[in-house]
Amino acid sequence: SLVVSASNDPAVQSLVNGINSMLGNYGSTLDLAKPMHYRNGDDTSMDALIDNVKAGSVGAVVFYNCNPVYNHGRGAELAEGLSKTGLFVSTSDRMDETASLVGYVAPDHHYLESWNDAEPRQGHYSLGQPTISPIFNTRQGQESLLSWAGNSTEYFDYLKEYWRNNMYMESEALGFQYFWDKSLQDGVYVKETEAIDQPLISAEYDPESSASSIAANYGKGSGIEMMLYQKVAIGDGSQANNPWLQETPDTITKSTWDNYITVSQADATASGIVNFEGKTSMVNLTVGGTTVKVPVIIQPGQAKGTIGLALGYGRTSAGKVADNVGIDANPFISKLNGHSYYAVTSGVSLEVLSETYQVAQTQTHETYMGRENVVQEATLEEYQSDPSAGRWSPHIATWTNEEHQLKPGEVSLWKGHKYPNHHWGLMVDMNSCTGCSACHVACQAENNIPVVGRAEVIMRREMHWMRIDRYYGSDAGEDDLLGLEKASENPEVTFQPMMCQHCNNAPCETVCPVAATTHSTEGLNQMTYNRCIGTRYCANNCPYKVRRFNWFKYHDNDQFAENTSMNNDLGKMVLNPDVTVRSRGVMEKCSFCVQRIQAGKVTAKIEGRRTNDEDVTTACASACPTDALVFGDMNNPESRISKMLQIKDYEGDGTIEKTVGEERAYTMLEEVGTKPNVLYLTKIRNKDKAEA
Repeated sequence: SLVVSASNDPAVQSLVNGINSMLGNYGSTLDLAKPMHYRNGDDTSMDALIDNVKAGSVGAVVFYNCNPVYNHGRGAELAEGLSKTGLFVSTSDRMDETASLVGYVAPDHHYLESWNDAEPRQGHYSLGQPTISPIFNTRQGQESLLSWAGNSTEYFDYLKEYWRNNMYMESEALGFQYFWDKSLQDGVYVKETEAIDQPLISAEYDPESSASSIAANYGKGSGIEMMLYQKVAIGDGSQANNPWLQETPDTITKSTWDNYITVSQADATASGIVNFEGKTSMVNLTVGGTTVKVPVIIQPGQAKGTIGLALGYGRTSAGKVADNVGIDANPFISKLNGHSYYAVTSGVSLEVLSETYQVAQTQTHETYMGRENVVQEATLEEYQSDPSAGRWSPHIATWTNEEHQLKPGEVSLWKGHKYPNHHWGLMVDMNSCTGCSACHVACQAENNIPVVGRAEVIMRREMHWMRIDRYYGSDAGEDDLLGLEKASENPEVTFQPMMCQHCNNAPCETVCPVAATTHSTEGLNQMTYNRCIGTRYCANNCPYKVRRFNWFKYHDNDQFAENTSMNNDLGKMVLNPDVTVRSRGVMEKCSFCVQRIQAGKVTAKIEGRRTNDEDVTTACASACPTDALVFGDMNNPESRISKMLQIKDYEGDGTIEKTVGEERAYTMLEEVGTKPNVLYLTKIRNKDKAEA
């Protein structure tokens, strides 16, 4: 088990550490001998620097890979004090909020142009190699530091020599060059002997003392509590100028291109705040003496009396994509006892305005309306007694004998397809998906999917090939149709990735008048772009709503300035040369990354063997951090997907009539009879049956 603190308050962290100690997590889940080094910032030291800069007692400041004028709570004070500093330098790659104020800018390479190393965990070292030569006349930041220190060594030589003296063990018989090459190939080097002494915790855990300290810090607050947080895609705003991330829907709210206040359902009802199809109320948010105007989104499951506001927005010097998007929440970061606090417990008020605002959301419905064929789930107790628990298994009565019920897959108007060589499929584990959207962004990058901008998202014209549907649970009964549309006060949440299902009986294929969408001999529903005349019959006939239509020419079009990867020669360098850039009037959708499939097949052919899992995988599956997506050849009994789904072929001749032995596996909208090549695993919740 593990309890994680989301607070920067030492008292809260102490309380959480005590809970972990009571659960026996130290030495099992938590290894103090090999801590993580992800966040080693020191609030007290940073505050001292700002105080010294304001006092004019700092002779020189170098800002390396940071933008504190924007993302520090006291950024305005720092900006004011820089004029009193003799020398201030930034290594930023652009004239950001900090770099625009300094005397000198020594632009750093992009990290993909750089040599780097890191120690994310004690004893675990990683090397970063450049993947492209520097595009601009820049110099690596570390090399600038070496030069200013009077060292003329190139940073690559410095890095390699450091690894020779500090990582390489002379006892290794094959020599340093072999060690260096292997470390580069592996990307990670683990120094097993390196560990720090575990701190001796002699004091007894005192929950009352921690609770008293927390009460002292927060008990004086009254009214609304505001929590400042970072969205999964935008983070602290350092990557806010990336249009892929701006148009990535938020994991929970499904909103793009904005930050906003989130409020509970109870507070929204009491204040008269209304959300409908993305249109929402505007409020004046006042914190201390500062007032800003911001839209509001009602968030199911949020505690009454609290509001949330995302950091990372309101940039003014990030670039044409991020500038003036949302509001800057960093000035609201509070200070207490030398620490930055992201929970503001006093001086917060909301005034609901008469005007409204349209938030660009990709999903506006909250629940799945009790449709058990969409989200199939069971409790752990139910699953342990019956592995098929939660499965929704529709049956069809035949006209000859109503008592003889058939599964939809056993009834078809089509003869079916034979797949003598490969039969590609994708498995989605609903238990593993966290809705992080890594797959979503990977798909966009791999397949040259355009960014359409806020206005087009509002028109429901986003071009993403895959979406992640977020469903809340509802307390309403089956007969309460209006109630089923509303999430419960404290809802359960399900994330469901949805892409083209590559149906074996694909409804889109039968309605296309020009055969622009056809079925391949390997189970792919494929698009031939230069045949498509844009009737959109296929999109109308798709029960999964995963096809996208190019309403405009998004490339080389000044009207879509946000689509930076397709509107100038520099931006076009990110395009995948193996994937066609589609034109106006053409339909597109998930292709199962057919270009990757073809590349894997060529590699296997050259080596005279059959493809395996290492040769072929989709962009979404390769990017998934929880392994929720598994892609492979269902005709290969040794493939991971075949083993996980326990696939068997009825006749052994590559027909679609395969049996899936995994009892959790199901296909979406099975009753429609489309026979998808994407299979989902039921979601198993670890809770008592009484809570279900």
